[in-house]
Amino acid sequence: MVEDDDLTPNLMSNQMWSSNGEFVPPDGICCVSVLSCLLLACSYVGSLYVWRSDLPRDHPAVIKRRFTSVLIVSALSPVFVWTWKVYTGVMPGPSLLALMGIRFEGLIPAIILPQLLTMVLFLGPLIQLAMDCPWGFMDGIRVALDPWFWTLCLRDMRWLRNQVVAPLTEELVFRACMLPMLVPCASPSTAMFTCPLFFGVAHFHHVIELLRFRQGTVSGIFLAAVFQFSYTAVFGAYTAFIFIRTGHLVGPVLCHSFCNHMGFPALSTALEHPHRLTILSCYLLGVLLFLLLLFPLTDPLYYGLPTPVCTLASVPSSLCIS
Repeated sequence: MVEDDDLTPNLMSNQMWSSNGEFVPPDGICCVSVLSCLLLACSYVGSLYVWRSDLPRDHPAVIKRRFTSVLIVSALSPVFVWTWKVYTGVMPGPSLLALMGIRFEGLIPAIILPQLLTMVLFLGPLIQLAMDCPWGFMDGIRVALDPWFWTLCLRDMRWLRNQVVAPLTEELVFRACMLPMLVPCASPSTAMFTCPLFFGVAHFHHVIELLRFRQGTVSGIFLAAVFQFSYTAVFGAYTAFIFIRTGHLVGPVLCHSFCNHMGFPALSTALEHPHRLTILSCYLLGVLLFLLLLFPLTDPLYYGLPTPVCTLASVPSSLCIS
């Protein structure tokens, strides 16, 4: 007679811990993890197209409908992680929320330090923006503290999408949910570069709308898509790095929002700027300082050792070490 426990659809029988206490992933977990991530990515992108419309993606009505779709998928995304955990039999020490970067330990450094690091990287564009801005410093402070300014922002559907909803939902789905599923079957370093592939491919859906509304030539649209895939994959690796190192979701979300606001650095404009030598020097200085501060400002010591997702690593990784 078959016992009830033998019918449980998980991989628990193959899970074990090594003699030194390191986690050994169960057999077959990589296949389950990759398929789970693929299903989650398809659910997120597919939710954008459940509404039939002849309007462009920037129309407020389209944006509102897509808000509804992605917020529902994002709210259900932890179910994917929970189902994956039950099916594979992985029993992490941290809670599900902690694995997804939702915790209080090290919260203040997680809010400040990754954002500071990202601003250092954008030193050149920030200096360029400051030089070209017609406002003085105090004018900028007054605008930033003006409630009416933020009221206008919150009424702007495109601003809400780019600065709030997209960063929050994309980081939740493509970092907070996918990385805990990928890290047990690969090293954190491998997961850091694998996870952004789902994120980059997910942005290819923009090609459909560009072709649909004839916004450029076919070759130009596909070249733009390849370029977008490249930089979104690099950006995804960076936010995955922040998530693994800090164990917090808030850092990647804030960095994502900031990068959406800044856009891709306008190097061509910088080369033609009257103060191009100063600006280009700041570009170079920003990159050098970024590389110098990358590991110190994301030291897991600031955020609680070990970070929750690192407890799932099957092999030691420099990303998880202070």
